[in-house]
Amino acid sequence: MSQKSRIAVLGAGAWGTAMALHCERQGLEVVIVPRRQEQAARMMVERENSDYLPGYRFGDSLRVSSDLSASLKDVDVVFLGIPSYALRDWCKRIKETDTVAFDRALFVSLAKGLEIATRKTPCGIVLEELPQATVGALSGPTFAGEVAAGKPTAMTLAFDNLDTSRCEALQNAVSGPNLRVYASSDLRGVELGGCLKNVYAIAAGCCQGLGLGDNALASLLTRAVAEMMRVGQLLGARAETFYGLSGFGDLVATCHGDWSRNRTFGETIAQGRSAADIIAGQKTAVEGYRTAKAFFEECSEAGIDAPILRQVYQICYEAKPPLSALSDLMSRDLKRE
Repeated sequence: MSQKSRIAVLGAGAWGTAMALHCERQGLEVVIVPRRQEQAARMMVERENSDYLPGYRFGDSLRVSSDLSASLKDVDVVFLGIPSYALRDWCKRIKETDTVAFDRALFVSLAKGLEIATRKTPCGIVLEELPQATVGALSGPTFAGEVAAGKPTAMTLAFDNLDTSRCEALQNAVSGPNLRVYASSDLRGVELGGCLKNVYAIAAGCCQGLGLGDNALASLLTRAVAEMMRVGQLLGARAETFYGLSGFGDLVATCHGDWSRNRTFGETIAQGRSAADIIAGQKTAVEGYRTAKAFFEECSEAGIDAPILRQVYQICYEAKPPLSALSDLMSRDLKRE
């Protein structure tokens, strides 16, 4: 993979746009494909994404297109900057184009959520719809605005069965002065970490919205890491992955950042609004809301003990008051750490 490599970024939300801007700075040939034709037309004229990432101008070489078929022809990497709940529909559209050279192109998911109906990770969804695809994930603590601005960032690139040379080529192509990419062979762990942290960010937002203080938040995050690792292991991931950028790193960023939609969502619930009401008026995806349901059902069926996750589910879907959830967590039987 070289600087002549062709990159297609599908989905023009904040994170997909930031990734397109970064790849363009790396000297790669980049096209970004919005979901809506009218959004594509506006981005072509304005040379920025005023809907989801205003204030970050596109470089001269960054192309915007509404033609999915043409954008995928002869492409080397397809970054899927699409929320998990919309990913399956995009995969069906990709299949209909019949222009992707699957023996050449790498598909890399940027999503961080489970599909409620199937409880599949983003890469699981892609493989089900496009079984001939080579699929990986790029995950970690990434606020889109900071990546777009070129601030220092580190991420993890994961594939299960990709030969080392192709993975290293993509790692080198994406890494630059402001973004460092680490490689992992634990795709399951990297994806689960990125999904689970959104659930715990809702809990952190509730904690902050209630004004419970730094002690409470630190305790919550510490126990959340332990729970992430336990749940992840029982669902087929490696324990050590959750101590990395896609686990602990992403958890810290998402639970503390003012930009975090999941943390803000939890904070707003703590201030008295219902989860359903917030979601109904939300323009951008709150992945933790849907993911909490998928993980709760998965853990319940598998007999996995996940008390924080269970409380977040009850707050989101059973209108449980956050203070009642806290009381239930604090009154659990005492045990060794």
